[in-house]
Amino acid sequence: MKKVITLLLLLLSAQIFGQSALFEKVSELLKKDILIEAKKNLKETPITVTSYHSEHSAGGLHDFFSEGDYWWPDSTNPNGPYIQKDGLTNPENFTAHRKAMIRFSKLVANQTSAYLITGNVQYARHALKHIKAWLVDTNTLMNPSLLYAQAIKGKVIGRGIGIIDMIQMIEVAKSIEILEKHHLIKNSDRIEIHKWFTHYLSWVTTHPYGIEERNAKNNHGTCWVMQVSAFANLVNDTSLLNYCKDRFEKVIIPSQMDEKGAFPLELKRTKPYGYSLFNLDAVMTIAHLFKITDPTLKKSVNFMYPYVEDKKTWPYPKDVMYWDEWPVATPFLLFGYQNYKVANWLTTWKKLNHFPTNEEVIRNLPIRNPLIWLLD
Repeated sequence: MKKVITLLLLLLSAQIFGQSALFEKVSELLKKDILIEAKKNLKETPITVTSYHSEHSAGGLHDFFSEGDYWWPDSTNPNGPYIQKDGLTNPENFTAHRKAMIRFSKLVANQTSAYLITGNVQYARHALKHIKAWLVDTNTLMNPSLLYAQAIKGKVIGRGIGIIDMIQMIEVAKSIEILEKHHLIKNSDRIEIHKWFTHYLSWVTTHPYGIEERNAKNNHGTCWVMQVSAFANLVNDTSLLNYCKDRFEKVIIPSQMDEKGAFPLELKRTKPYGYSLFNLDAVMTIAHLFKITDPTLKKSVNFMYPYVEDKKTWPYPKDVMYWDEWPVATPFLLFGYQNYKVANWLTTWKKLNHFPTNEEVIRNLPIRNPLIWLLD
């Protein structure tokens, strides 16, 4: 009887939320861990950028601030500008705002996933509590810009390259879409939330930092398109969506991908494996957003798949940091399977780690809550 009731609830849930067959497969695999985490989330209070401030920041209390990962004190000039050590993360740099944003993203998307699995509105309401703290409450919200991201002590107070930190918000935007669809956000809050994302989109598409990031030829340019597409989809900016789709198909893919399906600019980095995974995840997330099933993208998944299935076959240099932590359950395999129905991709994705704990891996995994992306 218990099994029958469970099955009926799953069928009812699928009808209510428009869940796909793939959603059901993934839900069955992940729901236990999602619900364990969701119950813990219910005890967590919001932490926003106003909870921390760095003496190095040129911004105010509500401004997001981060420091360039690969920049270190100069041992020959301790009081001088920082120097770069590409690929080597300086653990002393300020990352509190980034960590708070990642926490926010993980919590909101996990609560939304729990709501989709159970239909229990307490999860949705708790997600909304955190959303309002970041985007609505004037005492705790984050300003909708990244003027002070990826600063370098002694050199710059912010950089366009720092805009990549906002990829942490794409699952927040997707969660908001779902909560809106199910009438769980009152109109006054919805207006303020959309206003926040609209202001951010205006900033990131017109400010010199945003233009510089958009024109980046590697994963930074890809991630600009990914985040702008996700946010434009939330606020229904069709003009910007059309621009992003066009740029993805005519600029990002032709300029970044070679005839083998690899990304040569990522392979040249000191962490070629991690960056190749990361860029392909972003590419396939964009393809998912626009329902693009171009065979060119299948070629790129085919290129990376063998090295996810068996990393020992990787023919390029090892990453200088975090080599042992990869791969995890990268979304390009899931979205690739959804588009092209290559069974091995889903089989491999299922057996990988879906809940990594390494902070650097989490930061570079743009899709951490796949259920919110698998609705019809």
